[in-house]
Amino acid sequence: MPDKTTHFGFREVPVAEKADRVRNVFDSVADNYDLMNDVMSFGIHRLWKRFAISMSGVRPGQQVLDLAGGTGDIARLLAPRIGKDGHVVLTDINGAMLANGRRSLLDHGISGNVSYAQVNAEQLPFPDNSFDLVTIAIGLRNVTDKQGALDSIKRVLRPGGRLLVLEFSKPAAAIKPVYDFYSMNILPRLGKLIAKDADSYRYLAESIRMHPDQKTLRSMMEDAGFERCDYHHLTGGIVAIHRGYRV
Repeated sequence: MPDKTTHFGFREVPVAEKADRVRNVFDSVADNYDLMNDVMSFGIHRLWKRFAISMSGVRPGQQVLDLAGGTGDIARLLAPRIGKDGHVVLTDINGAMLANGRRSLLDHGISGNVSYAQVNAEQLPFPDNSFDLVTIAIGLRNVTDKQGALDSIKRVLRPGGRLLVLEFSKPAAAIKPVYDFYSMNILPRLGKLIAKDADSYRYLAESIRMHPDQKTLRSMMEDAGFERCDYHHLTGGIVAIHRGYRV
C-alpha cells in the first residue's frame, strides 16, 4: 500500500513528513516572525488577536491552553485577564518559536501565571477536563490531522469550556483578486527581503488556500462534538474567528 499523503502548501507529501516540514519552516522564520507579521498585515494582526480574545469569554481564575502560541501574542493578552489565580499554558510544536514566546512574555513582565510546553496539537499530553478555554491562533492550518486535533482539544476541555480558533480563511469575492495577488506574489518577496526565506512564506501563503473554508471548519468542529459553533469574519473574511463549546 502506498504511503498516505497530505498537502504541504500546494505539494503532496507523506503524512509522516509534514510535521517535520512545518517545523523546519518555523525554525527558519522564528526570529523574524513578529516583524514579518507586522509588515505583512500592516499591523492589523494585532487587532484581530485582541478582538478574538474579547470574544473568548475568558474570566479571572480560569485555566487556558494556547496552542500553536508562537511568540506569545495570545498568551500576552490572556495573562492579565485570568489574573494571578488563573493559568495559561503556552504551547507550540516548534521549540524555537516557543523559546521566542517565553522571552517575549518575560520582556513584557509576564510570569507566574504562564507555563510552557512543546506539544503536538493532535496528541495533547494533558488530562481530560483540564481547561476552561483552548485557543489556537493562526496555527490550525499547519496541523496535519486537523480533525484529530479538534478531537484532542475537546477531550482536554471541561464541560462548558470553549474552543476559539483564529485563522486565515476565504475572503469575500470583491477583495479576493487583490488578496490573492498580494499573498501569492508580494509576501514571498517580503519573506526574501526581511527573513531571507521566500520559500517558507510561499508555503504559508499556499497553506491558507488549502485550509478549510469557514463553513467546512464549522462542520469539522461539530463533527468533533462541539456545540453552538459559529464563526465571524474579520477584514472581509481574510481571517475568521470560530467558536465552539463543549457541553
